[in-house]
Amino acid sequence: MAEGDKLGYLWKQGSSKEPTRSEAPGVPPRGAVGQGSLEGLLPRLLPADVGVYYLVFEGKQDLEGQLVRKIRGWQRPDASFVVLRDQDAADCHVVKAGLAKLVAQSGREPVLVRVACKELEAWVVGDWPAVSKAFNRPQLASQATKATYRDPDQLVRPVESLRKFLPEYQKRAGARKMGKLLDPERNHSKSFQVFCAGIRKVAGQAEGTSKQDLRR
Repeated sequence: MAEGDKLGYLWKQGSSKEPTRSEAPGVPPRGAVGQGSLEGLLPRLLPADVGVYYLVFEGKQDLEGQLVRKIRGWQRPDASFVVLRDQDAADCHVVKAGLAKLVAQSGREPVLVRVACKELEAWVVGDWPAVSKAFNRPQLASQATKATYRDPDQLVRPVESLRKFLPEYQKRAGARKMGKLLDPERNHSKSFQVFCAGIRKVAGQAEGTSKQDLRR
């Protein structure tokens, strides 16, 4: 993502404590845009006994350059991993295939690979009722019925759609506001729906999950 691609790490709180700095060497500082959304969203998708830890990379090249080493070297046998990045201008299928190839090199399972199309802000544009509540603008809820926003994943710059109605919108602060309000059942973003379904699978809440399911 533009301000930090992420590798999320899930673990059962009852079986192991939160990783220490020695167990997660070289972890960059927290606080990327996407992390703000996820910190509000994931507790609503995960069982209470599943903890979350974030590794935030400095863009796509850093993510791809370190991904195999970070996953392979993680010292938690009960860990599941989630890799999330923006599509940006690249082909979504090519991006996901490239990440899946790196994941396979790590030798660790399960690993969920997901791509936000085209930017994470498409997830926000996909839920105008949540936007209206977060920013106390009731009139914005009706934007959900507009044809322009029925498929927000196709918007080239979804953040500009937000700033059309909310000129003050800032990615980091907006992500923190929106994470607790985004609704997978209502959201028009297909990539958001697929991400949420994948999180539930990797956390063991859905039956019949295979390794292939998590990379599709």
